Amino acid sequence: MAAAPIISLPQGLAGVRKCILWPVGASFSNASFPLRRRSLSLRAAVSTSVPSSSAPVEVSKSSFKHCFTTGADGFLYCEGVRVEDVMEAVEKRPFYLYSKAQITRNVEAYKEALEGLNSIIGYAIKANNNLKILEHLRKLGCGAVLVSGNELRLALHAGFDPTKCIFNGNGKLLEDLVLAAEAGVFVNVDSEFDLENIVTAARLAGKKVRVLLRINPDVDPQVHPYVATGNKNSKFGIRNEKLQWFLDAVKSQPDELQLVGVHCHLGSTITKVDIFRDAAVLMVNFIDQIREQGFTIEYLNIGGGLGIDYHHTGAVLPTPMDLINTVRELVVSRDVRLIIEPGRSLIANTCCFVNRVTGVKTNGTKNFIVIDGSMSELIRPSLYGAYQHIELVSPPPPEAEVSTFDVVGPVCESADFLGKDRELPTPAKGAGLVVHDAGAYCMSMASTYNLKMRPPEYWVDAGSVVKIRHGETFEDHIKLFEDL
Repeated sequence: MAAAPIISLPQGLAGVRKCILWPVGASFSNASFPLRRRSLSLRAAVSTSVPSSSAPVEVSKSSFKHCFTTGADGFLYCEGVRVEDVMEAVEKRPFYLYSKAQITRNVEAYKEALEGLNSIIGYAIKANNNLKILEHLRKLGCGAVLVSGNELRLALHAGFDPTKCIFNGNGKLLEDLVLAAEAGVFVNVDSEFDLENIVTAARLAGKKVRVLLRINPDVDPQVHPYVATGNKNSKFGIRNEKLQWFLDAVKSQPDELQLVGVHCHLGSTITKVDIFRDAAVLMVNFIDQIREQGFTIEYLNIGGGLGIDYHHTGAVLPTPMDLINTVRELVVSRDVRLIIEPGRSLIANTCCFVNRVTGVKTNGTKNFIVIDGSMSELIRPSLYGAYQHIELVSPPPPEAEVSTFDVVGPVCESADFLGKDRELPTPAKGAGLVVHDAGAYCMSMASTYNLKMRPPEYWVDAGSVVKIRHGETFEDHIKLFEDL
């Protein structure tokens, strides 16, 4: 593979490219600092050719390591690289910063949990659709979970094996289903009209489509209603009492459809793995009923949805091992291949959204830290009332007063906040501030509201800062109207 090109740093930054790289195994709590220092290199990511087979990535399974840590010097680091140094080396605008190594560690945690089971880890592309991240996940052996035709196109472009891809959704379009049939991906049946469209797509493509029935198990995942997908009020899936109708309909289309499995998805940010077991018990009973009618059921897809510690309180949350151990005996007892669809738990904690403080103000009753980032780049707090941990990237001056602030952006909406009632040292103008755990459902939901252009993305890869997505520009916006 060709070496990645080095990006020229902005003029005037040549003297601030140094960062501390901690030796392997060093503790950030140590009072002393390592003597060895290395320059912070910034380079562009280079697409790699799709190999015929991917070699496993070797990582240590002995202990968990997180990528963003505050050092003994009070600065925030990502895999040993000081975030403040990254801010000086890249474009002066909000950006997303990932750890490539953390993505690998998260995948390896699932692979370790699934040892001994025939399985597919289907990464949910809707969580984060960065092409470089997708290519990395594909190399690690993941499949892909898709909810639109463009996600399917992106997965194929990234080199995913179509036989490890699953096309979900309650409103799949006919033209996208034709593409799915041609590619040979699994398709989940979500409704009567969805089944009709899948049959039509199979005929147009001249291919038999492998389908799974998405059954709504009516299990309460005990999460925010916007991300609950497996209860009886959800728009997703078929009702239990309609199962026989769908089985008869599939049986009547033997040239177009091959029923190979069942699927359910409960929701997202789930913190109790017993909920997965409750759903799995129902699903294996459905498998028994379906097999009795002569169908060969090979797959059980239990979806995804594990939550993470957004509050950074040290809460003990279920791990991939906890999740898989909860359903392992059921999967083995029915001799099926397990499909899981993690998104958030693979990518959320690998990233921070990095901002600069524009200023601090008060209205007499509320204190505000105003930053250059906003709900346009990261909408979860505004949309869901979601909490994401916020901190400064460098130690504050000794005289900085600690106060309670709302952290807000410049967008012309009172809903434009990244965090409310956060106790923080009063930052100086221009200070760096990060919103943690921004890898999932942040950049993928970003917009250009108020004509704030979607930001660039970088990751730390073995001590180097690599650009993995260009930030959008005003010129990109104007191009949309050329020749009209």
